[in-house]
Amino acid sequence: MGVYNCEAILLAVRDYDATSRMVTLFSREHGKLSALAYGARRPRNELAGCVQPFSHVELALSSGKNIEAIKQCAIKRSFRELREDLDRMAYAALVAELVAELWPEREPEPAAFDLLLDAFALLGSRNVRVAALAAALQLMALAGFRPEYRQCVVCGQELAFPARFDAAAGGGVCATCGEPHLTPFGAEGRDFLDRLLGLNLAAPGHFSVTGAVLMETERLLGEFLTWRLDKPLKSLAFIAALAQDKSGGARGQ
Repeated sequence: MGVYNCEAILLAVRDYDATSRMVTLFSREHGKLSALAYGARRPRNELAGCVQPFSHVELALSSGKNIEAIKQCAIKRSFRELREDLDRMAYAALVAELVAELWPEREPEPAAFDLLLDAFALLGSRNVRVAALAAALQLMALAGFRPEYRQCVVCGQELAFPARFDAAAGGGVCATCGEPHLTPFGAEGRDFLDRLLGLNLAAPGHFSVTGAVLMETERLLGEFLTWRLDKPLKSLAFIAALAQDKSGGARGQ
């Protein structure tokens, strides 16, 4: 393909060697790609300030035998606010990691690209927990992994509340079919899922949610993601560690 241009969002950046960085990016035109940014660890290199996690960029890529190389990079929006706040960074990493897991290499998905762009903007300006939930649920639905919460996934009957949520089975289960150890799932949680899945991330408007419903939804989403992806997400573990540190600090005070 030689040298070609694309619009991309940088999902992850890691050190490759003493002078270069490896980038996982999600492009509008070519889907997910891995690329080397040669020299990007050198402070005076023109790529150093551009190759940052979550940045929205225009790239010139060179096709290599095994991997692409970044030849030029211009920032469209840096999303610097996501890197400067630990909570925002953690939840942005969750959304980015989810995109990287859901879409294979070189499978374009413009709708996911636009959703991710709106999600990063929302994470920088609104409640990060709600923004991340909405983005994650909508990305999962776009990839064909939407949880079922209107009907019992075991017996098929309309779900009556209070109910349970069985991540392994794919969604809500009625009181008859559900086991006591499963996550409780109420009508308020169902309504919150409806709101999140239908939320316009570019213009979300205002709404409120109780802490209990937010925590319930976060728990069931975490379980659902782990089962659907068949692996735990590193970013979820980091978010859990942050929460534990905060609660420990609060007790210490």
